[in-house]
Amino acid sequence: MQKYVIGALALGLVSAAAQVQAQSSVTVYGVVDAGLVLERGGAAGNTQNISSGVASGSRIGFKGKEDLGGGMTAGFVLENGFTVDTGAAGQGGLLFGRQAYVCLSSKEAGAISIGRQYSPYYKATRDVADPFVIGLAGNAQNIFSPNSRVDNSVEYTTPRYKGFSADVLYGFGEVAGDSARNRAIGAAASYDNGPLSLVLVHHQRDNATATAHSRNTMLAGRYRFGGVTTHAAYSRNQDLLGNTSNDGLLGVSVAVGAGKLLASYVDHRDDSAAQQRARQMAVGYVHPLSVRTDLYAAYGHIINRNGANFHVGNATDSGAGTTGLNLGVRHVF
Repeated sequence: MQKYVIGALALGLVSAAAQVQAQSSVTVYGVVDAGLVLERGGAAGNTQNISSGVASGSRIGFKGKEDLGGGMTAGFVLENGFTVDTGAAGQGGLLFGRQAYVCLSSKEAGAISIGRQYSPYYKATRDVADPFVIGLAGNAQNIFSPNSRVDNSVEYTTPRYKGFSADVLYGFGEVAGDSARNRAIGAAASYDNGPLSLVLVHHQRDNATATAHSRNTMLAGRYRFGGVTTHAAYSRNQDLLGNTSNDGLLGVSVAVGAGKLLASYVDHRDDSAAQQRARQMAVGYVHPLSVRTDLYAAYGHIINRNGANFHVGNATDSGAGTTGLNLGVRHVF
């Protein structure tokens, strides 16, 4: 009788362990990207570099999720950035400088996440506005405000209902005695249904003394028909000194055989008396060698007027010249 009881208990433990394993998962993933970057028009002269993260930032990440039952899921993302050309750590040497957050989510209630994470403004630029997906020489953030990551942040994303959703983020400044110092606030309202995607997004950041703040408000859209995807965006900006400006973007992504042809035009107009202006024209091509590996080539050129000082960068580097040429390979695992 004792043998039967022990056998039943062992079977129950194996079954429970299998259920836990089935309901929890951890994934290791990453991007290894390296290419040749030629820059022209920089103040220090022309440069030729072997660079890392030209189309997409090189990284290694860990993400996991656990089914808590009742439709609730717990998850996390820890993502480290690095440079392939030198092996150095990215994002100033931070261990998980790209992303580091934990979240709870459900289909009915939405998701809440806490940590270092991308702002709604950055995600709208990457996922909707920019045909270059914030990479290569055509990166929209060469001119558009980056507003990329927010430390000490809490973000809530609503469930999607008939294509509509919203996203709100609050970044704590963590300065004693004044909660407004170094504070960041972001919000987005989105529609994504079928071929059409639209997003209205706002980002605001207070300075270290809470005496001024920068803000950016953008309306972006994307429309897909057949092998062609069109992109458009318009942004109103104010810097910490109160100077205002606006940015506009028109872009397209066209399927050419197995690959994609990318092109965009970005225009920056300054409302101040200086009337500084910049225009960026860019074209690129991405050719897949497999599901995980592709080759890329891109060319970008910026025309600065009246003292404007924008540079052609890529997914990782801000760039130093007004003309950039990229040739490289990207592997995703």
